[in-house]
Amino acid sequence: MKDEVTHTAVDHHREAVTPRRTGQLDRAEALRLLGSVSLGRIVFTYQALPAIRPVNHLMDGEDIIVQLHDGSALTTIVTPTQADGVVVAYEADAIDPDTHIGWSVVVTGYAHLVTDERELARYAARLRLWAQHPAINSSLRIRPDLVTGMQLTG
Repeated sequence: MKDEVTHTAVDHHREAVTPRRTGQLDRAEALRLLGSVSLGRIVFTYQALPAIRPVNHLMDGEDIIVQLHDGSALTTIVTPTQADGVVVAYEADAIDPDTHIGWSVVVTGYAHLVTDERELARYAARLRLWAQHPAINSSLRIRPDLVTGMQLTG
């Protein structure tokens, strides 16, 4: 962790609990923590406005892999002809609601469609879905350019 800042945690009744410190996570630790959970939120542009969707993910090295299903707004954000991909943000966290201790990681980078059939099959076998969808047939690869992370400690 880098710079630390002290905050006061608040319980459900808005009473001060104990001071909390925040510290920045370095890139390696932030990506390691991101790989320790399977649910996050992707931020993208949909019909010229910002949109956020909860999605499952897995890590492939430093890349974040998200599976897509037919009919979702995410299937419209990138096409195979967009060689440069599209800019997205991805966020995941694990913060205890009672102790207010945990971490949050935000990744910004370019998303590309995964087209290799072997990669698609490998990701489908590894990804734990949290909602059933009739047709999951593609994946997004997010290559992190900017990685920021924050840890809350007691």
